[in-house]
Amino acid sequence: MPLKEQEQEQEDGLRDRLVRVGVELVNTEGLQALSLREIARRAGVSHGAPRRYFPTHLELLSAIARQGFAELAARVAEEDPEEATARERIGVLARVYLDYAETRRGMYELMFRHDLLESGRFGLRETSLPLFAHLAGLVARARPAADPAVVAGVLWANLHGLAQLWHWGSLRLATGGDDPGPLLAAALDAHLGPEEPAP
Repeated sequence: MPLKEQEQEQEDGLRDRLVRVGVELVNTEGLQALSLREIARRAGVSHGAPRRYFPTHLELLSAIARQGFAELAARVAEEDPEEATARERIGVLARVYLDYAETRRGMYELMFRHDLLESGRFGLRETSLPLFAHLAGLVARARPAADPAVVAGVLWANLHGLAQLWHWGSLRLATGGDDPGPLLAAALDAHLGPEEPAP
């Protein structure tokens, strides 16, 4: 292999390693642990090395967040019962979303940081919007007379609120419950109408 190609491969490998280390760090220690210095230390490089691949801290955080969106999309695809009704598939997507928010807390918080999502420069829109489009497509089938983007938007906002308030303990305190399932069912009924009983 020519020297230039070897050097490029090494650079790509280091870039990927920095992102991989960042993913591991946010999943094990949370969002507050994601400093450039700590990522560099764990990747075994100088603290200035990440700047060669990610000129700003936000660019590295965005690359890490893209991995989170990819993982969430993969989980949704894996769990999605394509033979089921649109309503049932939305229910599965919603449960996967809430589970991801709970089990990947640091990553979830990173994925929805405003400073990362607002800018089109960091590539998060291209990674996050397909998942929303998938939800809107299912909503269009479940509620053909409604505006799918609007219903999907308010449903997503409701899911995000459920995820946050459940994690903080506020909903447990307010409702006295220890299972978010009934709250999710009520949210789906509110936005999609009651689920039709099986024949």
